[in-house]
Amino acid sequence: MGVPWWPMRLTGPQGVILRPLKRADAEKFAEVRVANRDWLQPWDATLPGVDVRGGALAGEAPGSDEGRCGPELEAALRKERAAFHSMRRALQSQARRGVALPFALEVDGSFHGQVTASSVQWGSISSVQIGYWIDSRLAGRGLMPLAVAMTADACFFDLGLHRVEINIRPENSKSLRVVEKLGFRFEGVRRGYMHIAGNWADHRSYALLADEVPTGLANAYIRDRGWGER
Repeated sequence: MGVPWWPMRLTGPQGVILRPLKRADAEKFAEVRVANRDWLQPWDATLPGVDVRGGALAGEAPGSDEGRCGPELEAALRKERAAFHSMRRALQSQARRGVALPFALEVDGSFHGQVTASSVQWGSISSVQIGYWIDSRLAGRGLMPLAVAMTADACFFDLGLHRVEINIRPENSKSLRVVEKLGFRFEGVRRGYMHIAGNWADHRSYALLADEVPTGLANAYIRDRGWGER
């Protein structure tokens, strides 16, 4: 059993497609994560009491990928592939139960990141949280705000949810720019909200309501960028 809206595939301009994660993404996921570790690791969620180095090899300085080659590089890639398969299974289960929309971010036919709508709450709350990351090699092109807007629209119009929330580390200026470009409302700081890079970290909380974007968030963003219509 599942829900009627999943699997879901969303198509936007600039070669952007949001689709379910698939097993074949493992290799590209591993390559992108290893290549972007310095870019991503400071913002990755961690578990209390677990080695904060995440994907680091034993004896490595956290965040250092310089000089990796041969067996070391393959070990890092193997670890990321294993992490991908575990993550994909968990997210697919959540999607089938109607509590998540876990998308691969595909640009021009290749995997370059993720957008995940998670912690869906139904009933009187009717809300969801969105998290995202993108390959640094594609940053600055307006693709991440587009993908977040497309996901928010799916939550509002396909799932019928009332509220979308995004929580971001105050130091993560690039991620903050995403919500600013989309007009998310700042609602305050959540102290020690999530365990990030080995510590409980404060987050800035942003939200948007369905009735604030009656014609769609993605359409407005696409027009502002001069990309035509979705």
